[in-house]
Amino acid sequence: MTGPDPRYPDQAHRSYHEREPRGDGDPETLGLHEGRIHITARHRSVDMTTIGHLALHIPNALLSLLIVTGLALVLAELTALPLWVWVGLWGASGALALVRPVENLLARLIFGLHYPTPDELTKLRPLWREVTSRAGVDASAYTLWVEESADINAAVTGGHIVSVTRHALERLPDGQLAAVLAHELGHHAGGHAWSASMTYWYSLPGRLAWRLVLRGILIARRRSPIVAEVIVLTLGAAAALAVVLTNGLVLLCVAGPFLISAVGRRAEMRADRYASGLGLTPQLTALFSGPYAEEPSRRETGGAALLARLLASHPDSRARLHALHRHTYDHS
Repeated sequence: MTGPDPRYPDQAHRSYHEREPRGDGDPETLGLHEGRIHITARHRSVDMTTIGHLALHIPNALLSLLIVTGLALVLAELTALPLWVWVGLWGASGALALVRPVENLLARLIFGLHYPTPDELTKLRPLWREVTSRAGVDASAYTLWVEESADINAAVTGGHIVSVTRHALERLPDGQLAAVLAHELGHHAGGHAWSASMTYWYSLPGRLAWRLVLRGILIARRRSPIVAEVIVLTLGAAAALAVVLTNGLVLLCVAGPFLISAVGRRAEMRADRYASGLGLTPQLTALFSGPYAEEPSRRETGGAALLARLLASHPDSRARLHALHRHTYDHS
């Protein structure tokens, strides 16, 4: 007989704590555990959504590698450093994003986060300690940050950052805010956070190159429509040649954004499952059915609405609520 999967704690197993929490039936509050806290030796893993996310970004990473190699050839001619050094530096640079000092710097400069104020920390710290203790996780393994935003949201970055918006701090009751924190902890536990950081970094040269191409086409169109048409036709011919040379496999790139979005929605539901396993199903239910629930956009209809749903990185609240209670029913 095997024990519970540490990525998805099950309330049927009571190995994390000496005593039960109290008051978890009220979605507005959070019952606190009493007694000793058991810290698991291994609380991070790699689930199937992480593997799928990494696999789907391989074409983007290869394109970026091709671009970086081209730039490295130029730098190798201009400097005394050989080609492999420049490519190696780029390859190693992604891992630096998971080092805490670099994470903290990126959190401030790129994501606009800041450390909680004393008042914010007074509210966050007990909830975070309760969530991590239920999961058997050392609370100090992660750092809490706050984003100045009017949205009700939270996010994870790199390998150690959990952030919530100031609006979520001000509007959400303790129970629902704890459910949000538990959801984000689930992203870290399943490997979603670090894989997203890695794929973002290693796909960046390719995305920047594509934006430069589009901007060049727009500039050329303003100056000479004929030149812009020539560029578009050249790119079209190159794409057609790539289809022929790869026997159509390059067309899979068209499906890439849709598959990546589908995997992202699956990762969100897995993180919901993680939070539910920590005994926060009532709080999640209240969050998904309350005034801050995410609903599908009704501004677009027909094909545009379908395209928006297929490219959405998060499922709507109704889908999350259905999946949450289906999982709870299956394990009751």
